[in-house]
Amino acid sequence: MYLLAELSIRNFAIIDSLSVSFKKGLTVLTGETGAGKSIIIDAIGLLIGGRGSTEFVRYGTPKAEIEGLFHIHEGHRVYEKCEEVGISITDEMVVLKRDITDSGKSICRVNGKLVTLSVLKEIGQALVDIHGQHETQYLMQPDKHLFLLDSFGDKSFKKELMTYEEAFKEYKDISKQLSELSRNEQEIAQRIDLLEYQYEEISGANLLEDEDIKLEEEKRMLGNFEKIHQHLQDAYHSLYGEGKGLELISRAMDDFSQVAALDESLKADEEQFGSSFYVLEELTYKIRDMFDSLEYNPERLNAIEMRLDEISKLKRKYGSTVKEILRYGEKIKKELELIQNKDNHIEELKAKQSKVISELETSGKKLRKKRSETAKTLKKAIQQQLKELYMDKTEFEVVMEKTEENQFLKTGMDTVEFFISPNQGEPLKPLSKVASGGELSRIILALKTIFSENQGITAIIFDEVDTGVSGRVAQAIAEKIYRVSVGSQVLCISHLPQVAAMADTHLHISKSTLQGRTVTKVLSLKTDEKVHEIGRMISGVEMTDLTKQHAQELLHLAESIKKSS
Repeated sequence: MYLLAELSIRNFAIIDSLSVSFKKGLTVLTGETGAGKSIIIDAIGLLIGGRGSTEFVRYGTPKAEIEGLFHIHEGHRVYEKCEEVGISITDEMVVLKRDITDSGKSICRVNGKLVTLSVLKEIGQALVDIHGQHETQYLMQPDKHLFLLDSFGDKSFKKELMTYEEAFKEYKDISKQLSELSRNEQEIAQRIDLLEYQYEEISGANLLEDEDIKLEEEKRMLGNFEKIHQHLQDAYHSLYGEGKGLELISRAMDDFSQVAALDESLKADEEQFGSSFYVLEELTYKIRDMFDSLEYNPERLNAIEMRLDEISKLKRKYGSTVKEILRYGEKIKKELELIQNKDNHIEELKAKQSKVISELETSGKKLRKKRSETAKTLKKAIQQQLKELYMDKTEFEVVMEKTEENQFLKTGMDTVEFFISPNQGEPLKPLSKVASGGELSRIILALKTIFSENQGITAIIFDEVDTGVSGRVAQAIAEKIYRVSVGSQVLCISHLPQVAAMADTHLHISKSTLQGRTVTKVLSLKTDEKVHEIGRMISGVEMTDLTKQHAQELLHLAESIKKSS
């Protein structure tokens, strides 16, 4: 499961220094009003690209610091985004960090690399989805609804989508080529002039692959002629001549042969001795030939330097190696041929485009049919979720509209938006236009129950979405939030004891005064402490035996619900 594992906050609002570890499942944050529960969520909101302000910086400190560690699995869409901006992900971990200075400057990092706020936001909102009384993200953005619908599709739908996307890619490639060939005559003439000049310069140089490497080697030899000549001469004279190396070794070999004639065990050594001598003798003659053939040629050295200078100029224009220059030459040769015969190519591409458009239309219609079937299945599933949240009269609809004729999108020939009518008799309205409140909270909760497993979101955060509900609705919301946490990690700020009872991890937020400053603390509650906190949520400050019994009953009920889920 994707996971927000660690959150570190320093000098943020009333928080001095706070480090919180989160686990999978449902984590509920409770505490008195003003203790700092929502401040923690605000910090996460800033960490994933929310709007910053100097008001968030703790008074008297130079900057606020927020850092979060996320565990993700390979294949998460964050990988693709990180790759685009040159950020590496190791051990399936992503670390987001954001500092806000007391002057209002924002510094953002992803895995230690500085990024813009927009990049941080794009990566952050793919990891965390926050829903509160005044803030909604992913589900309230109409341009994301088609992606959500498609993520709900079955294998046959995804296969049809893949077929369409392949045809669309081919269509875009052909359209791009046609666009380039259909530029005005002046641009084409200028392009031809440039390409012809470049091609003539490259082809006129008559380059050979790795020519520069061989020339550099020859230049090095000529540049060190005197040293090479002297050392070869010394080597030869040390080996050949009266009383020199070869003669001495030959005498030693004769002496050893005399010994080997008396000791049979040395025969193999005698043969090795002889072989070594003949190898060394052959090498001596080779040194002599090299020495005799050496000739200093300043004209050749000058010619090499001029040729290398010519290649160097070409490298500055067309590639870092001769191989790259030659490859570029082939590329512009093909482009020249394409432009110079553009009329024929345009006709060929138009015929090809016509065929691909026909395939796109056919595939797009099949995709629309599958998408329509998926929308009906989704509608039914969401209506059931709403029913479980006691919103039987609420109507949900996936509104699909066709694009204009011959307008093909990467995702098909449809646009999608979720519409809803919370009350019977009222017209359907876009989900993004529905007024916030208790009803919207339940609608969002129903949608998240359906989509949480498909979104790939690391953590879903509910900030007091249960405000204004009680009784059976409160219990239904508690159970629904827990079911969302089965597919995605959920962090929830709540004032409902029913929700707190369902928690896998219960964090209590409190504030106190230390050295004249307010500080916020987070405590992970044990069983007895949970009973006390849930009792406080039921009755307020005073804890009675009846309240304690009620709290224990809620916890037992929660355990039985979890076991049956």
